[in-house]
Amino acid sequence: MNVTIKPTRLSGTVDAVSSKSDGHRKIICAALSDSETEIVINNFSDDIDATLEAIKNLGGDFEKTQNGVLIKPISAKKDTVSLDFRESGSTARFLLPVATALCEKGEFTGRGRLPERPFYELTSQMRKNGVEASSDNLPMTTQGILKSGVFEIPGNVSSQYISGLLFALPLLKKESVIKLTSPLMSAPYVDMTLDALKEFGVEIEVSEKEYKIKPQKYISPKKLEVEGDWSAAAFWTVANKICGNVKIDGMNQNSRQGDKKITEILDQTEIDATNIPDLVPILAVLAASRTGKTRIFGAERLRIKESDRLFAMTKCIKDLGGMAEETADGMIITGTGKLKGGCVDSFSDHRIAMSAAIASLICENDVEILGAECVKKSYPAFFEDFRKLGGVAHVSDR
Repeated sequence: MNVTIKPTRLSGTVDAVSSKSDGHRKIICAALSDSETEIVINNFSDDIDATLEAIKNLGGDFEKTQNGVLIKPISAKKDTVSLDFRESGSTARFLLPVATALCEKGEFTGRGRLPERPFYELTSQMRKNGVEASSDNLPMTTQGILKSGVFEIPGNVSSQYISGLLFALPLLKKESVIKLTSPLMSAPYVDMTLDALKEFGVEIEVSEKEYKIKPQKYISPKKLEVEGDWSAAAFWTVANKICGNVKIDGMNQNSRQGDKKITEILDQTEIDATNIPDLVPILAVLAASRTGKTRIFGAERLRIKESDRLFAMTKCIKDLGGMAEETADGMIITGTGKLKGGCVDSFSDHRIAMSAAIASLICENDVEILGAECVKKSYPAFFEDFRKLGGVAHVSDR
């Protein structure tokens, strides 16, 4: 679908939506635990649904409830499993090690841009520890059970590889070690994984460059809540910076989510995105909303997301009449406080589509967003909440 947005001011309060990052982690831990877990969650995005279906195919089950979802843990190991990760990189990188720890044979597929995204750093270590993988990209097949051992992973490619191993290695028979071969980027996401594991009784010994994981059981806390999503709240935080009267209810101000940093960097013109790559698209809009030059750097990993986000967001700002320059690891935006408006391509990327919608707040003319249905990946109710705040967004199928 395409969405056409009339320039207007937003005002009012929206409720926090449950964190996709936190949701993935708690659902996976619940699936690996000793008994059922009730998870309070209000945001069933496409990516969360991908994780739910994957744990069901692994031998667990789930039941959506009035307040969230009841997770029934994986009760018996399967010899063979087939998982479709859809377009969710988190689901794929978290559950590939888990599946190989549980199942002798696996078939794994993905959709959209996910088959283009690399898994080499993970699959190479799996091969060293008992698993034969047919490819370093999806689709792939695996054979062999993951074995305890040493896993050497670069910290500057994807923290999700580390999280996936942290979920899987407690299931093995002996102690394992994850060694970082380069400094860890997106460290807050690994901290979130460690917090989720701790809620299920799994303790990891952490040092500067190592994680030691002993065999241990996941113990269900019976009920827990997924906290509000700072990645989603960032769009309304920037809207408030522009309009002055937008609030988000239900956010944890002490959250370990890295994207909480949005509250600290609203006035910065030199922004290091090393630990907050998902904020870059909306930070580009923020930069365009003020006068002067803003440099965003440390975001080279955005080239292998749902889109090449550095290219996509630079084009978005330009197509709306702004000034933006793509760099090797970021962007330089020269803001004037206003944009003209126009037609932008979402590149089937939820964060580009939502950022373009917020950009309409500083536009002189309408903004048409192509392929805006991609918001379902993380925030299906985004345009509904946009309208609740007074925004005017018309949907068309052309």
